[in-house]
Amino acid sequence: MINLDKDGDVWTITLDRPDKANALTGAMLDQLCDIVENAAAAKVLILTGAGKVFSAGADLDAARAGLAVSPLWERLSGAIAAHQGLTIAALNGTVAGGAMGMVLACDLRIAVDGAKFFYPVMKLGFLPQPSDPMRLRALIGPSRAKMILMCGAKIQTEQALAWGLIDQITDAAQLYDVAAQLAQDVRAATAPHIAGIKALI
Repeated sequence: MINLDKDGDVWTITLDRPDKANALTGAMLDQLCDIVENAAAAKVLILTGAGKVFSAGADLDAARAGLAVSPLWERLSGAIAAHQGLTIAALNGTVAGGAMGMVLACDLRIAVDGAKFFYPVMKLGFLPQPSDPMRLRALIGPSRAKMILMCGAKIQTEQALAWGLIDQITDAAQLYDVAAQLAQDVRAATAPHIAGIKALI
């Protein structure tokens, strides 16, 4: 349910459970963590999904069994944030719940038109993972972060772009090509140069 494609130093991780809106199980999260933590050879990491939804967050049955508060979410977002290369969320559709964490941890976010963004922790009675509110606030400011996390706002694609939650909108057919184009200069650079510029930013 997690596919990894290695095109030299560009690695593409695909959530591949489209019949369940790419809802994440504990096993899927564990696999994602292992891939990212062992991706030192990748100058570029692209995260995307199969089908029309990037991820609905935690699988409902797994969430009820404790996955909603699992440390795996924070482990995954921390590994993405710590990666020394360029990380790109190529969002093929809507992002919900805990799946927002990995998206917020990426360096860049591009999305297909029609994608929605929401994180209904207030409604569901859970706290978000610790780093998610800070990353969300850094991108869109404290008031807008509260609209998403406390008021349950569902953000449409154009609004997400205007707020700075995403960086670019594209159509589905061009999603991977846009991500690959953004990665061209990084792919041609040395790993220390990439890490050095990222550290300065």
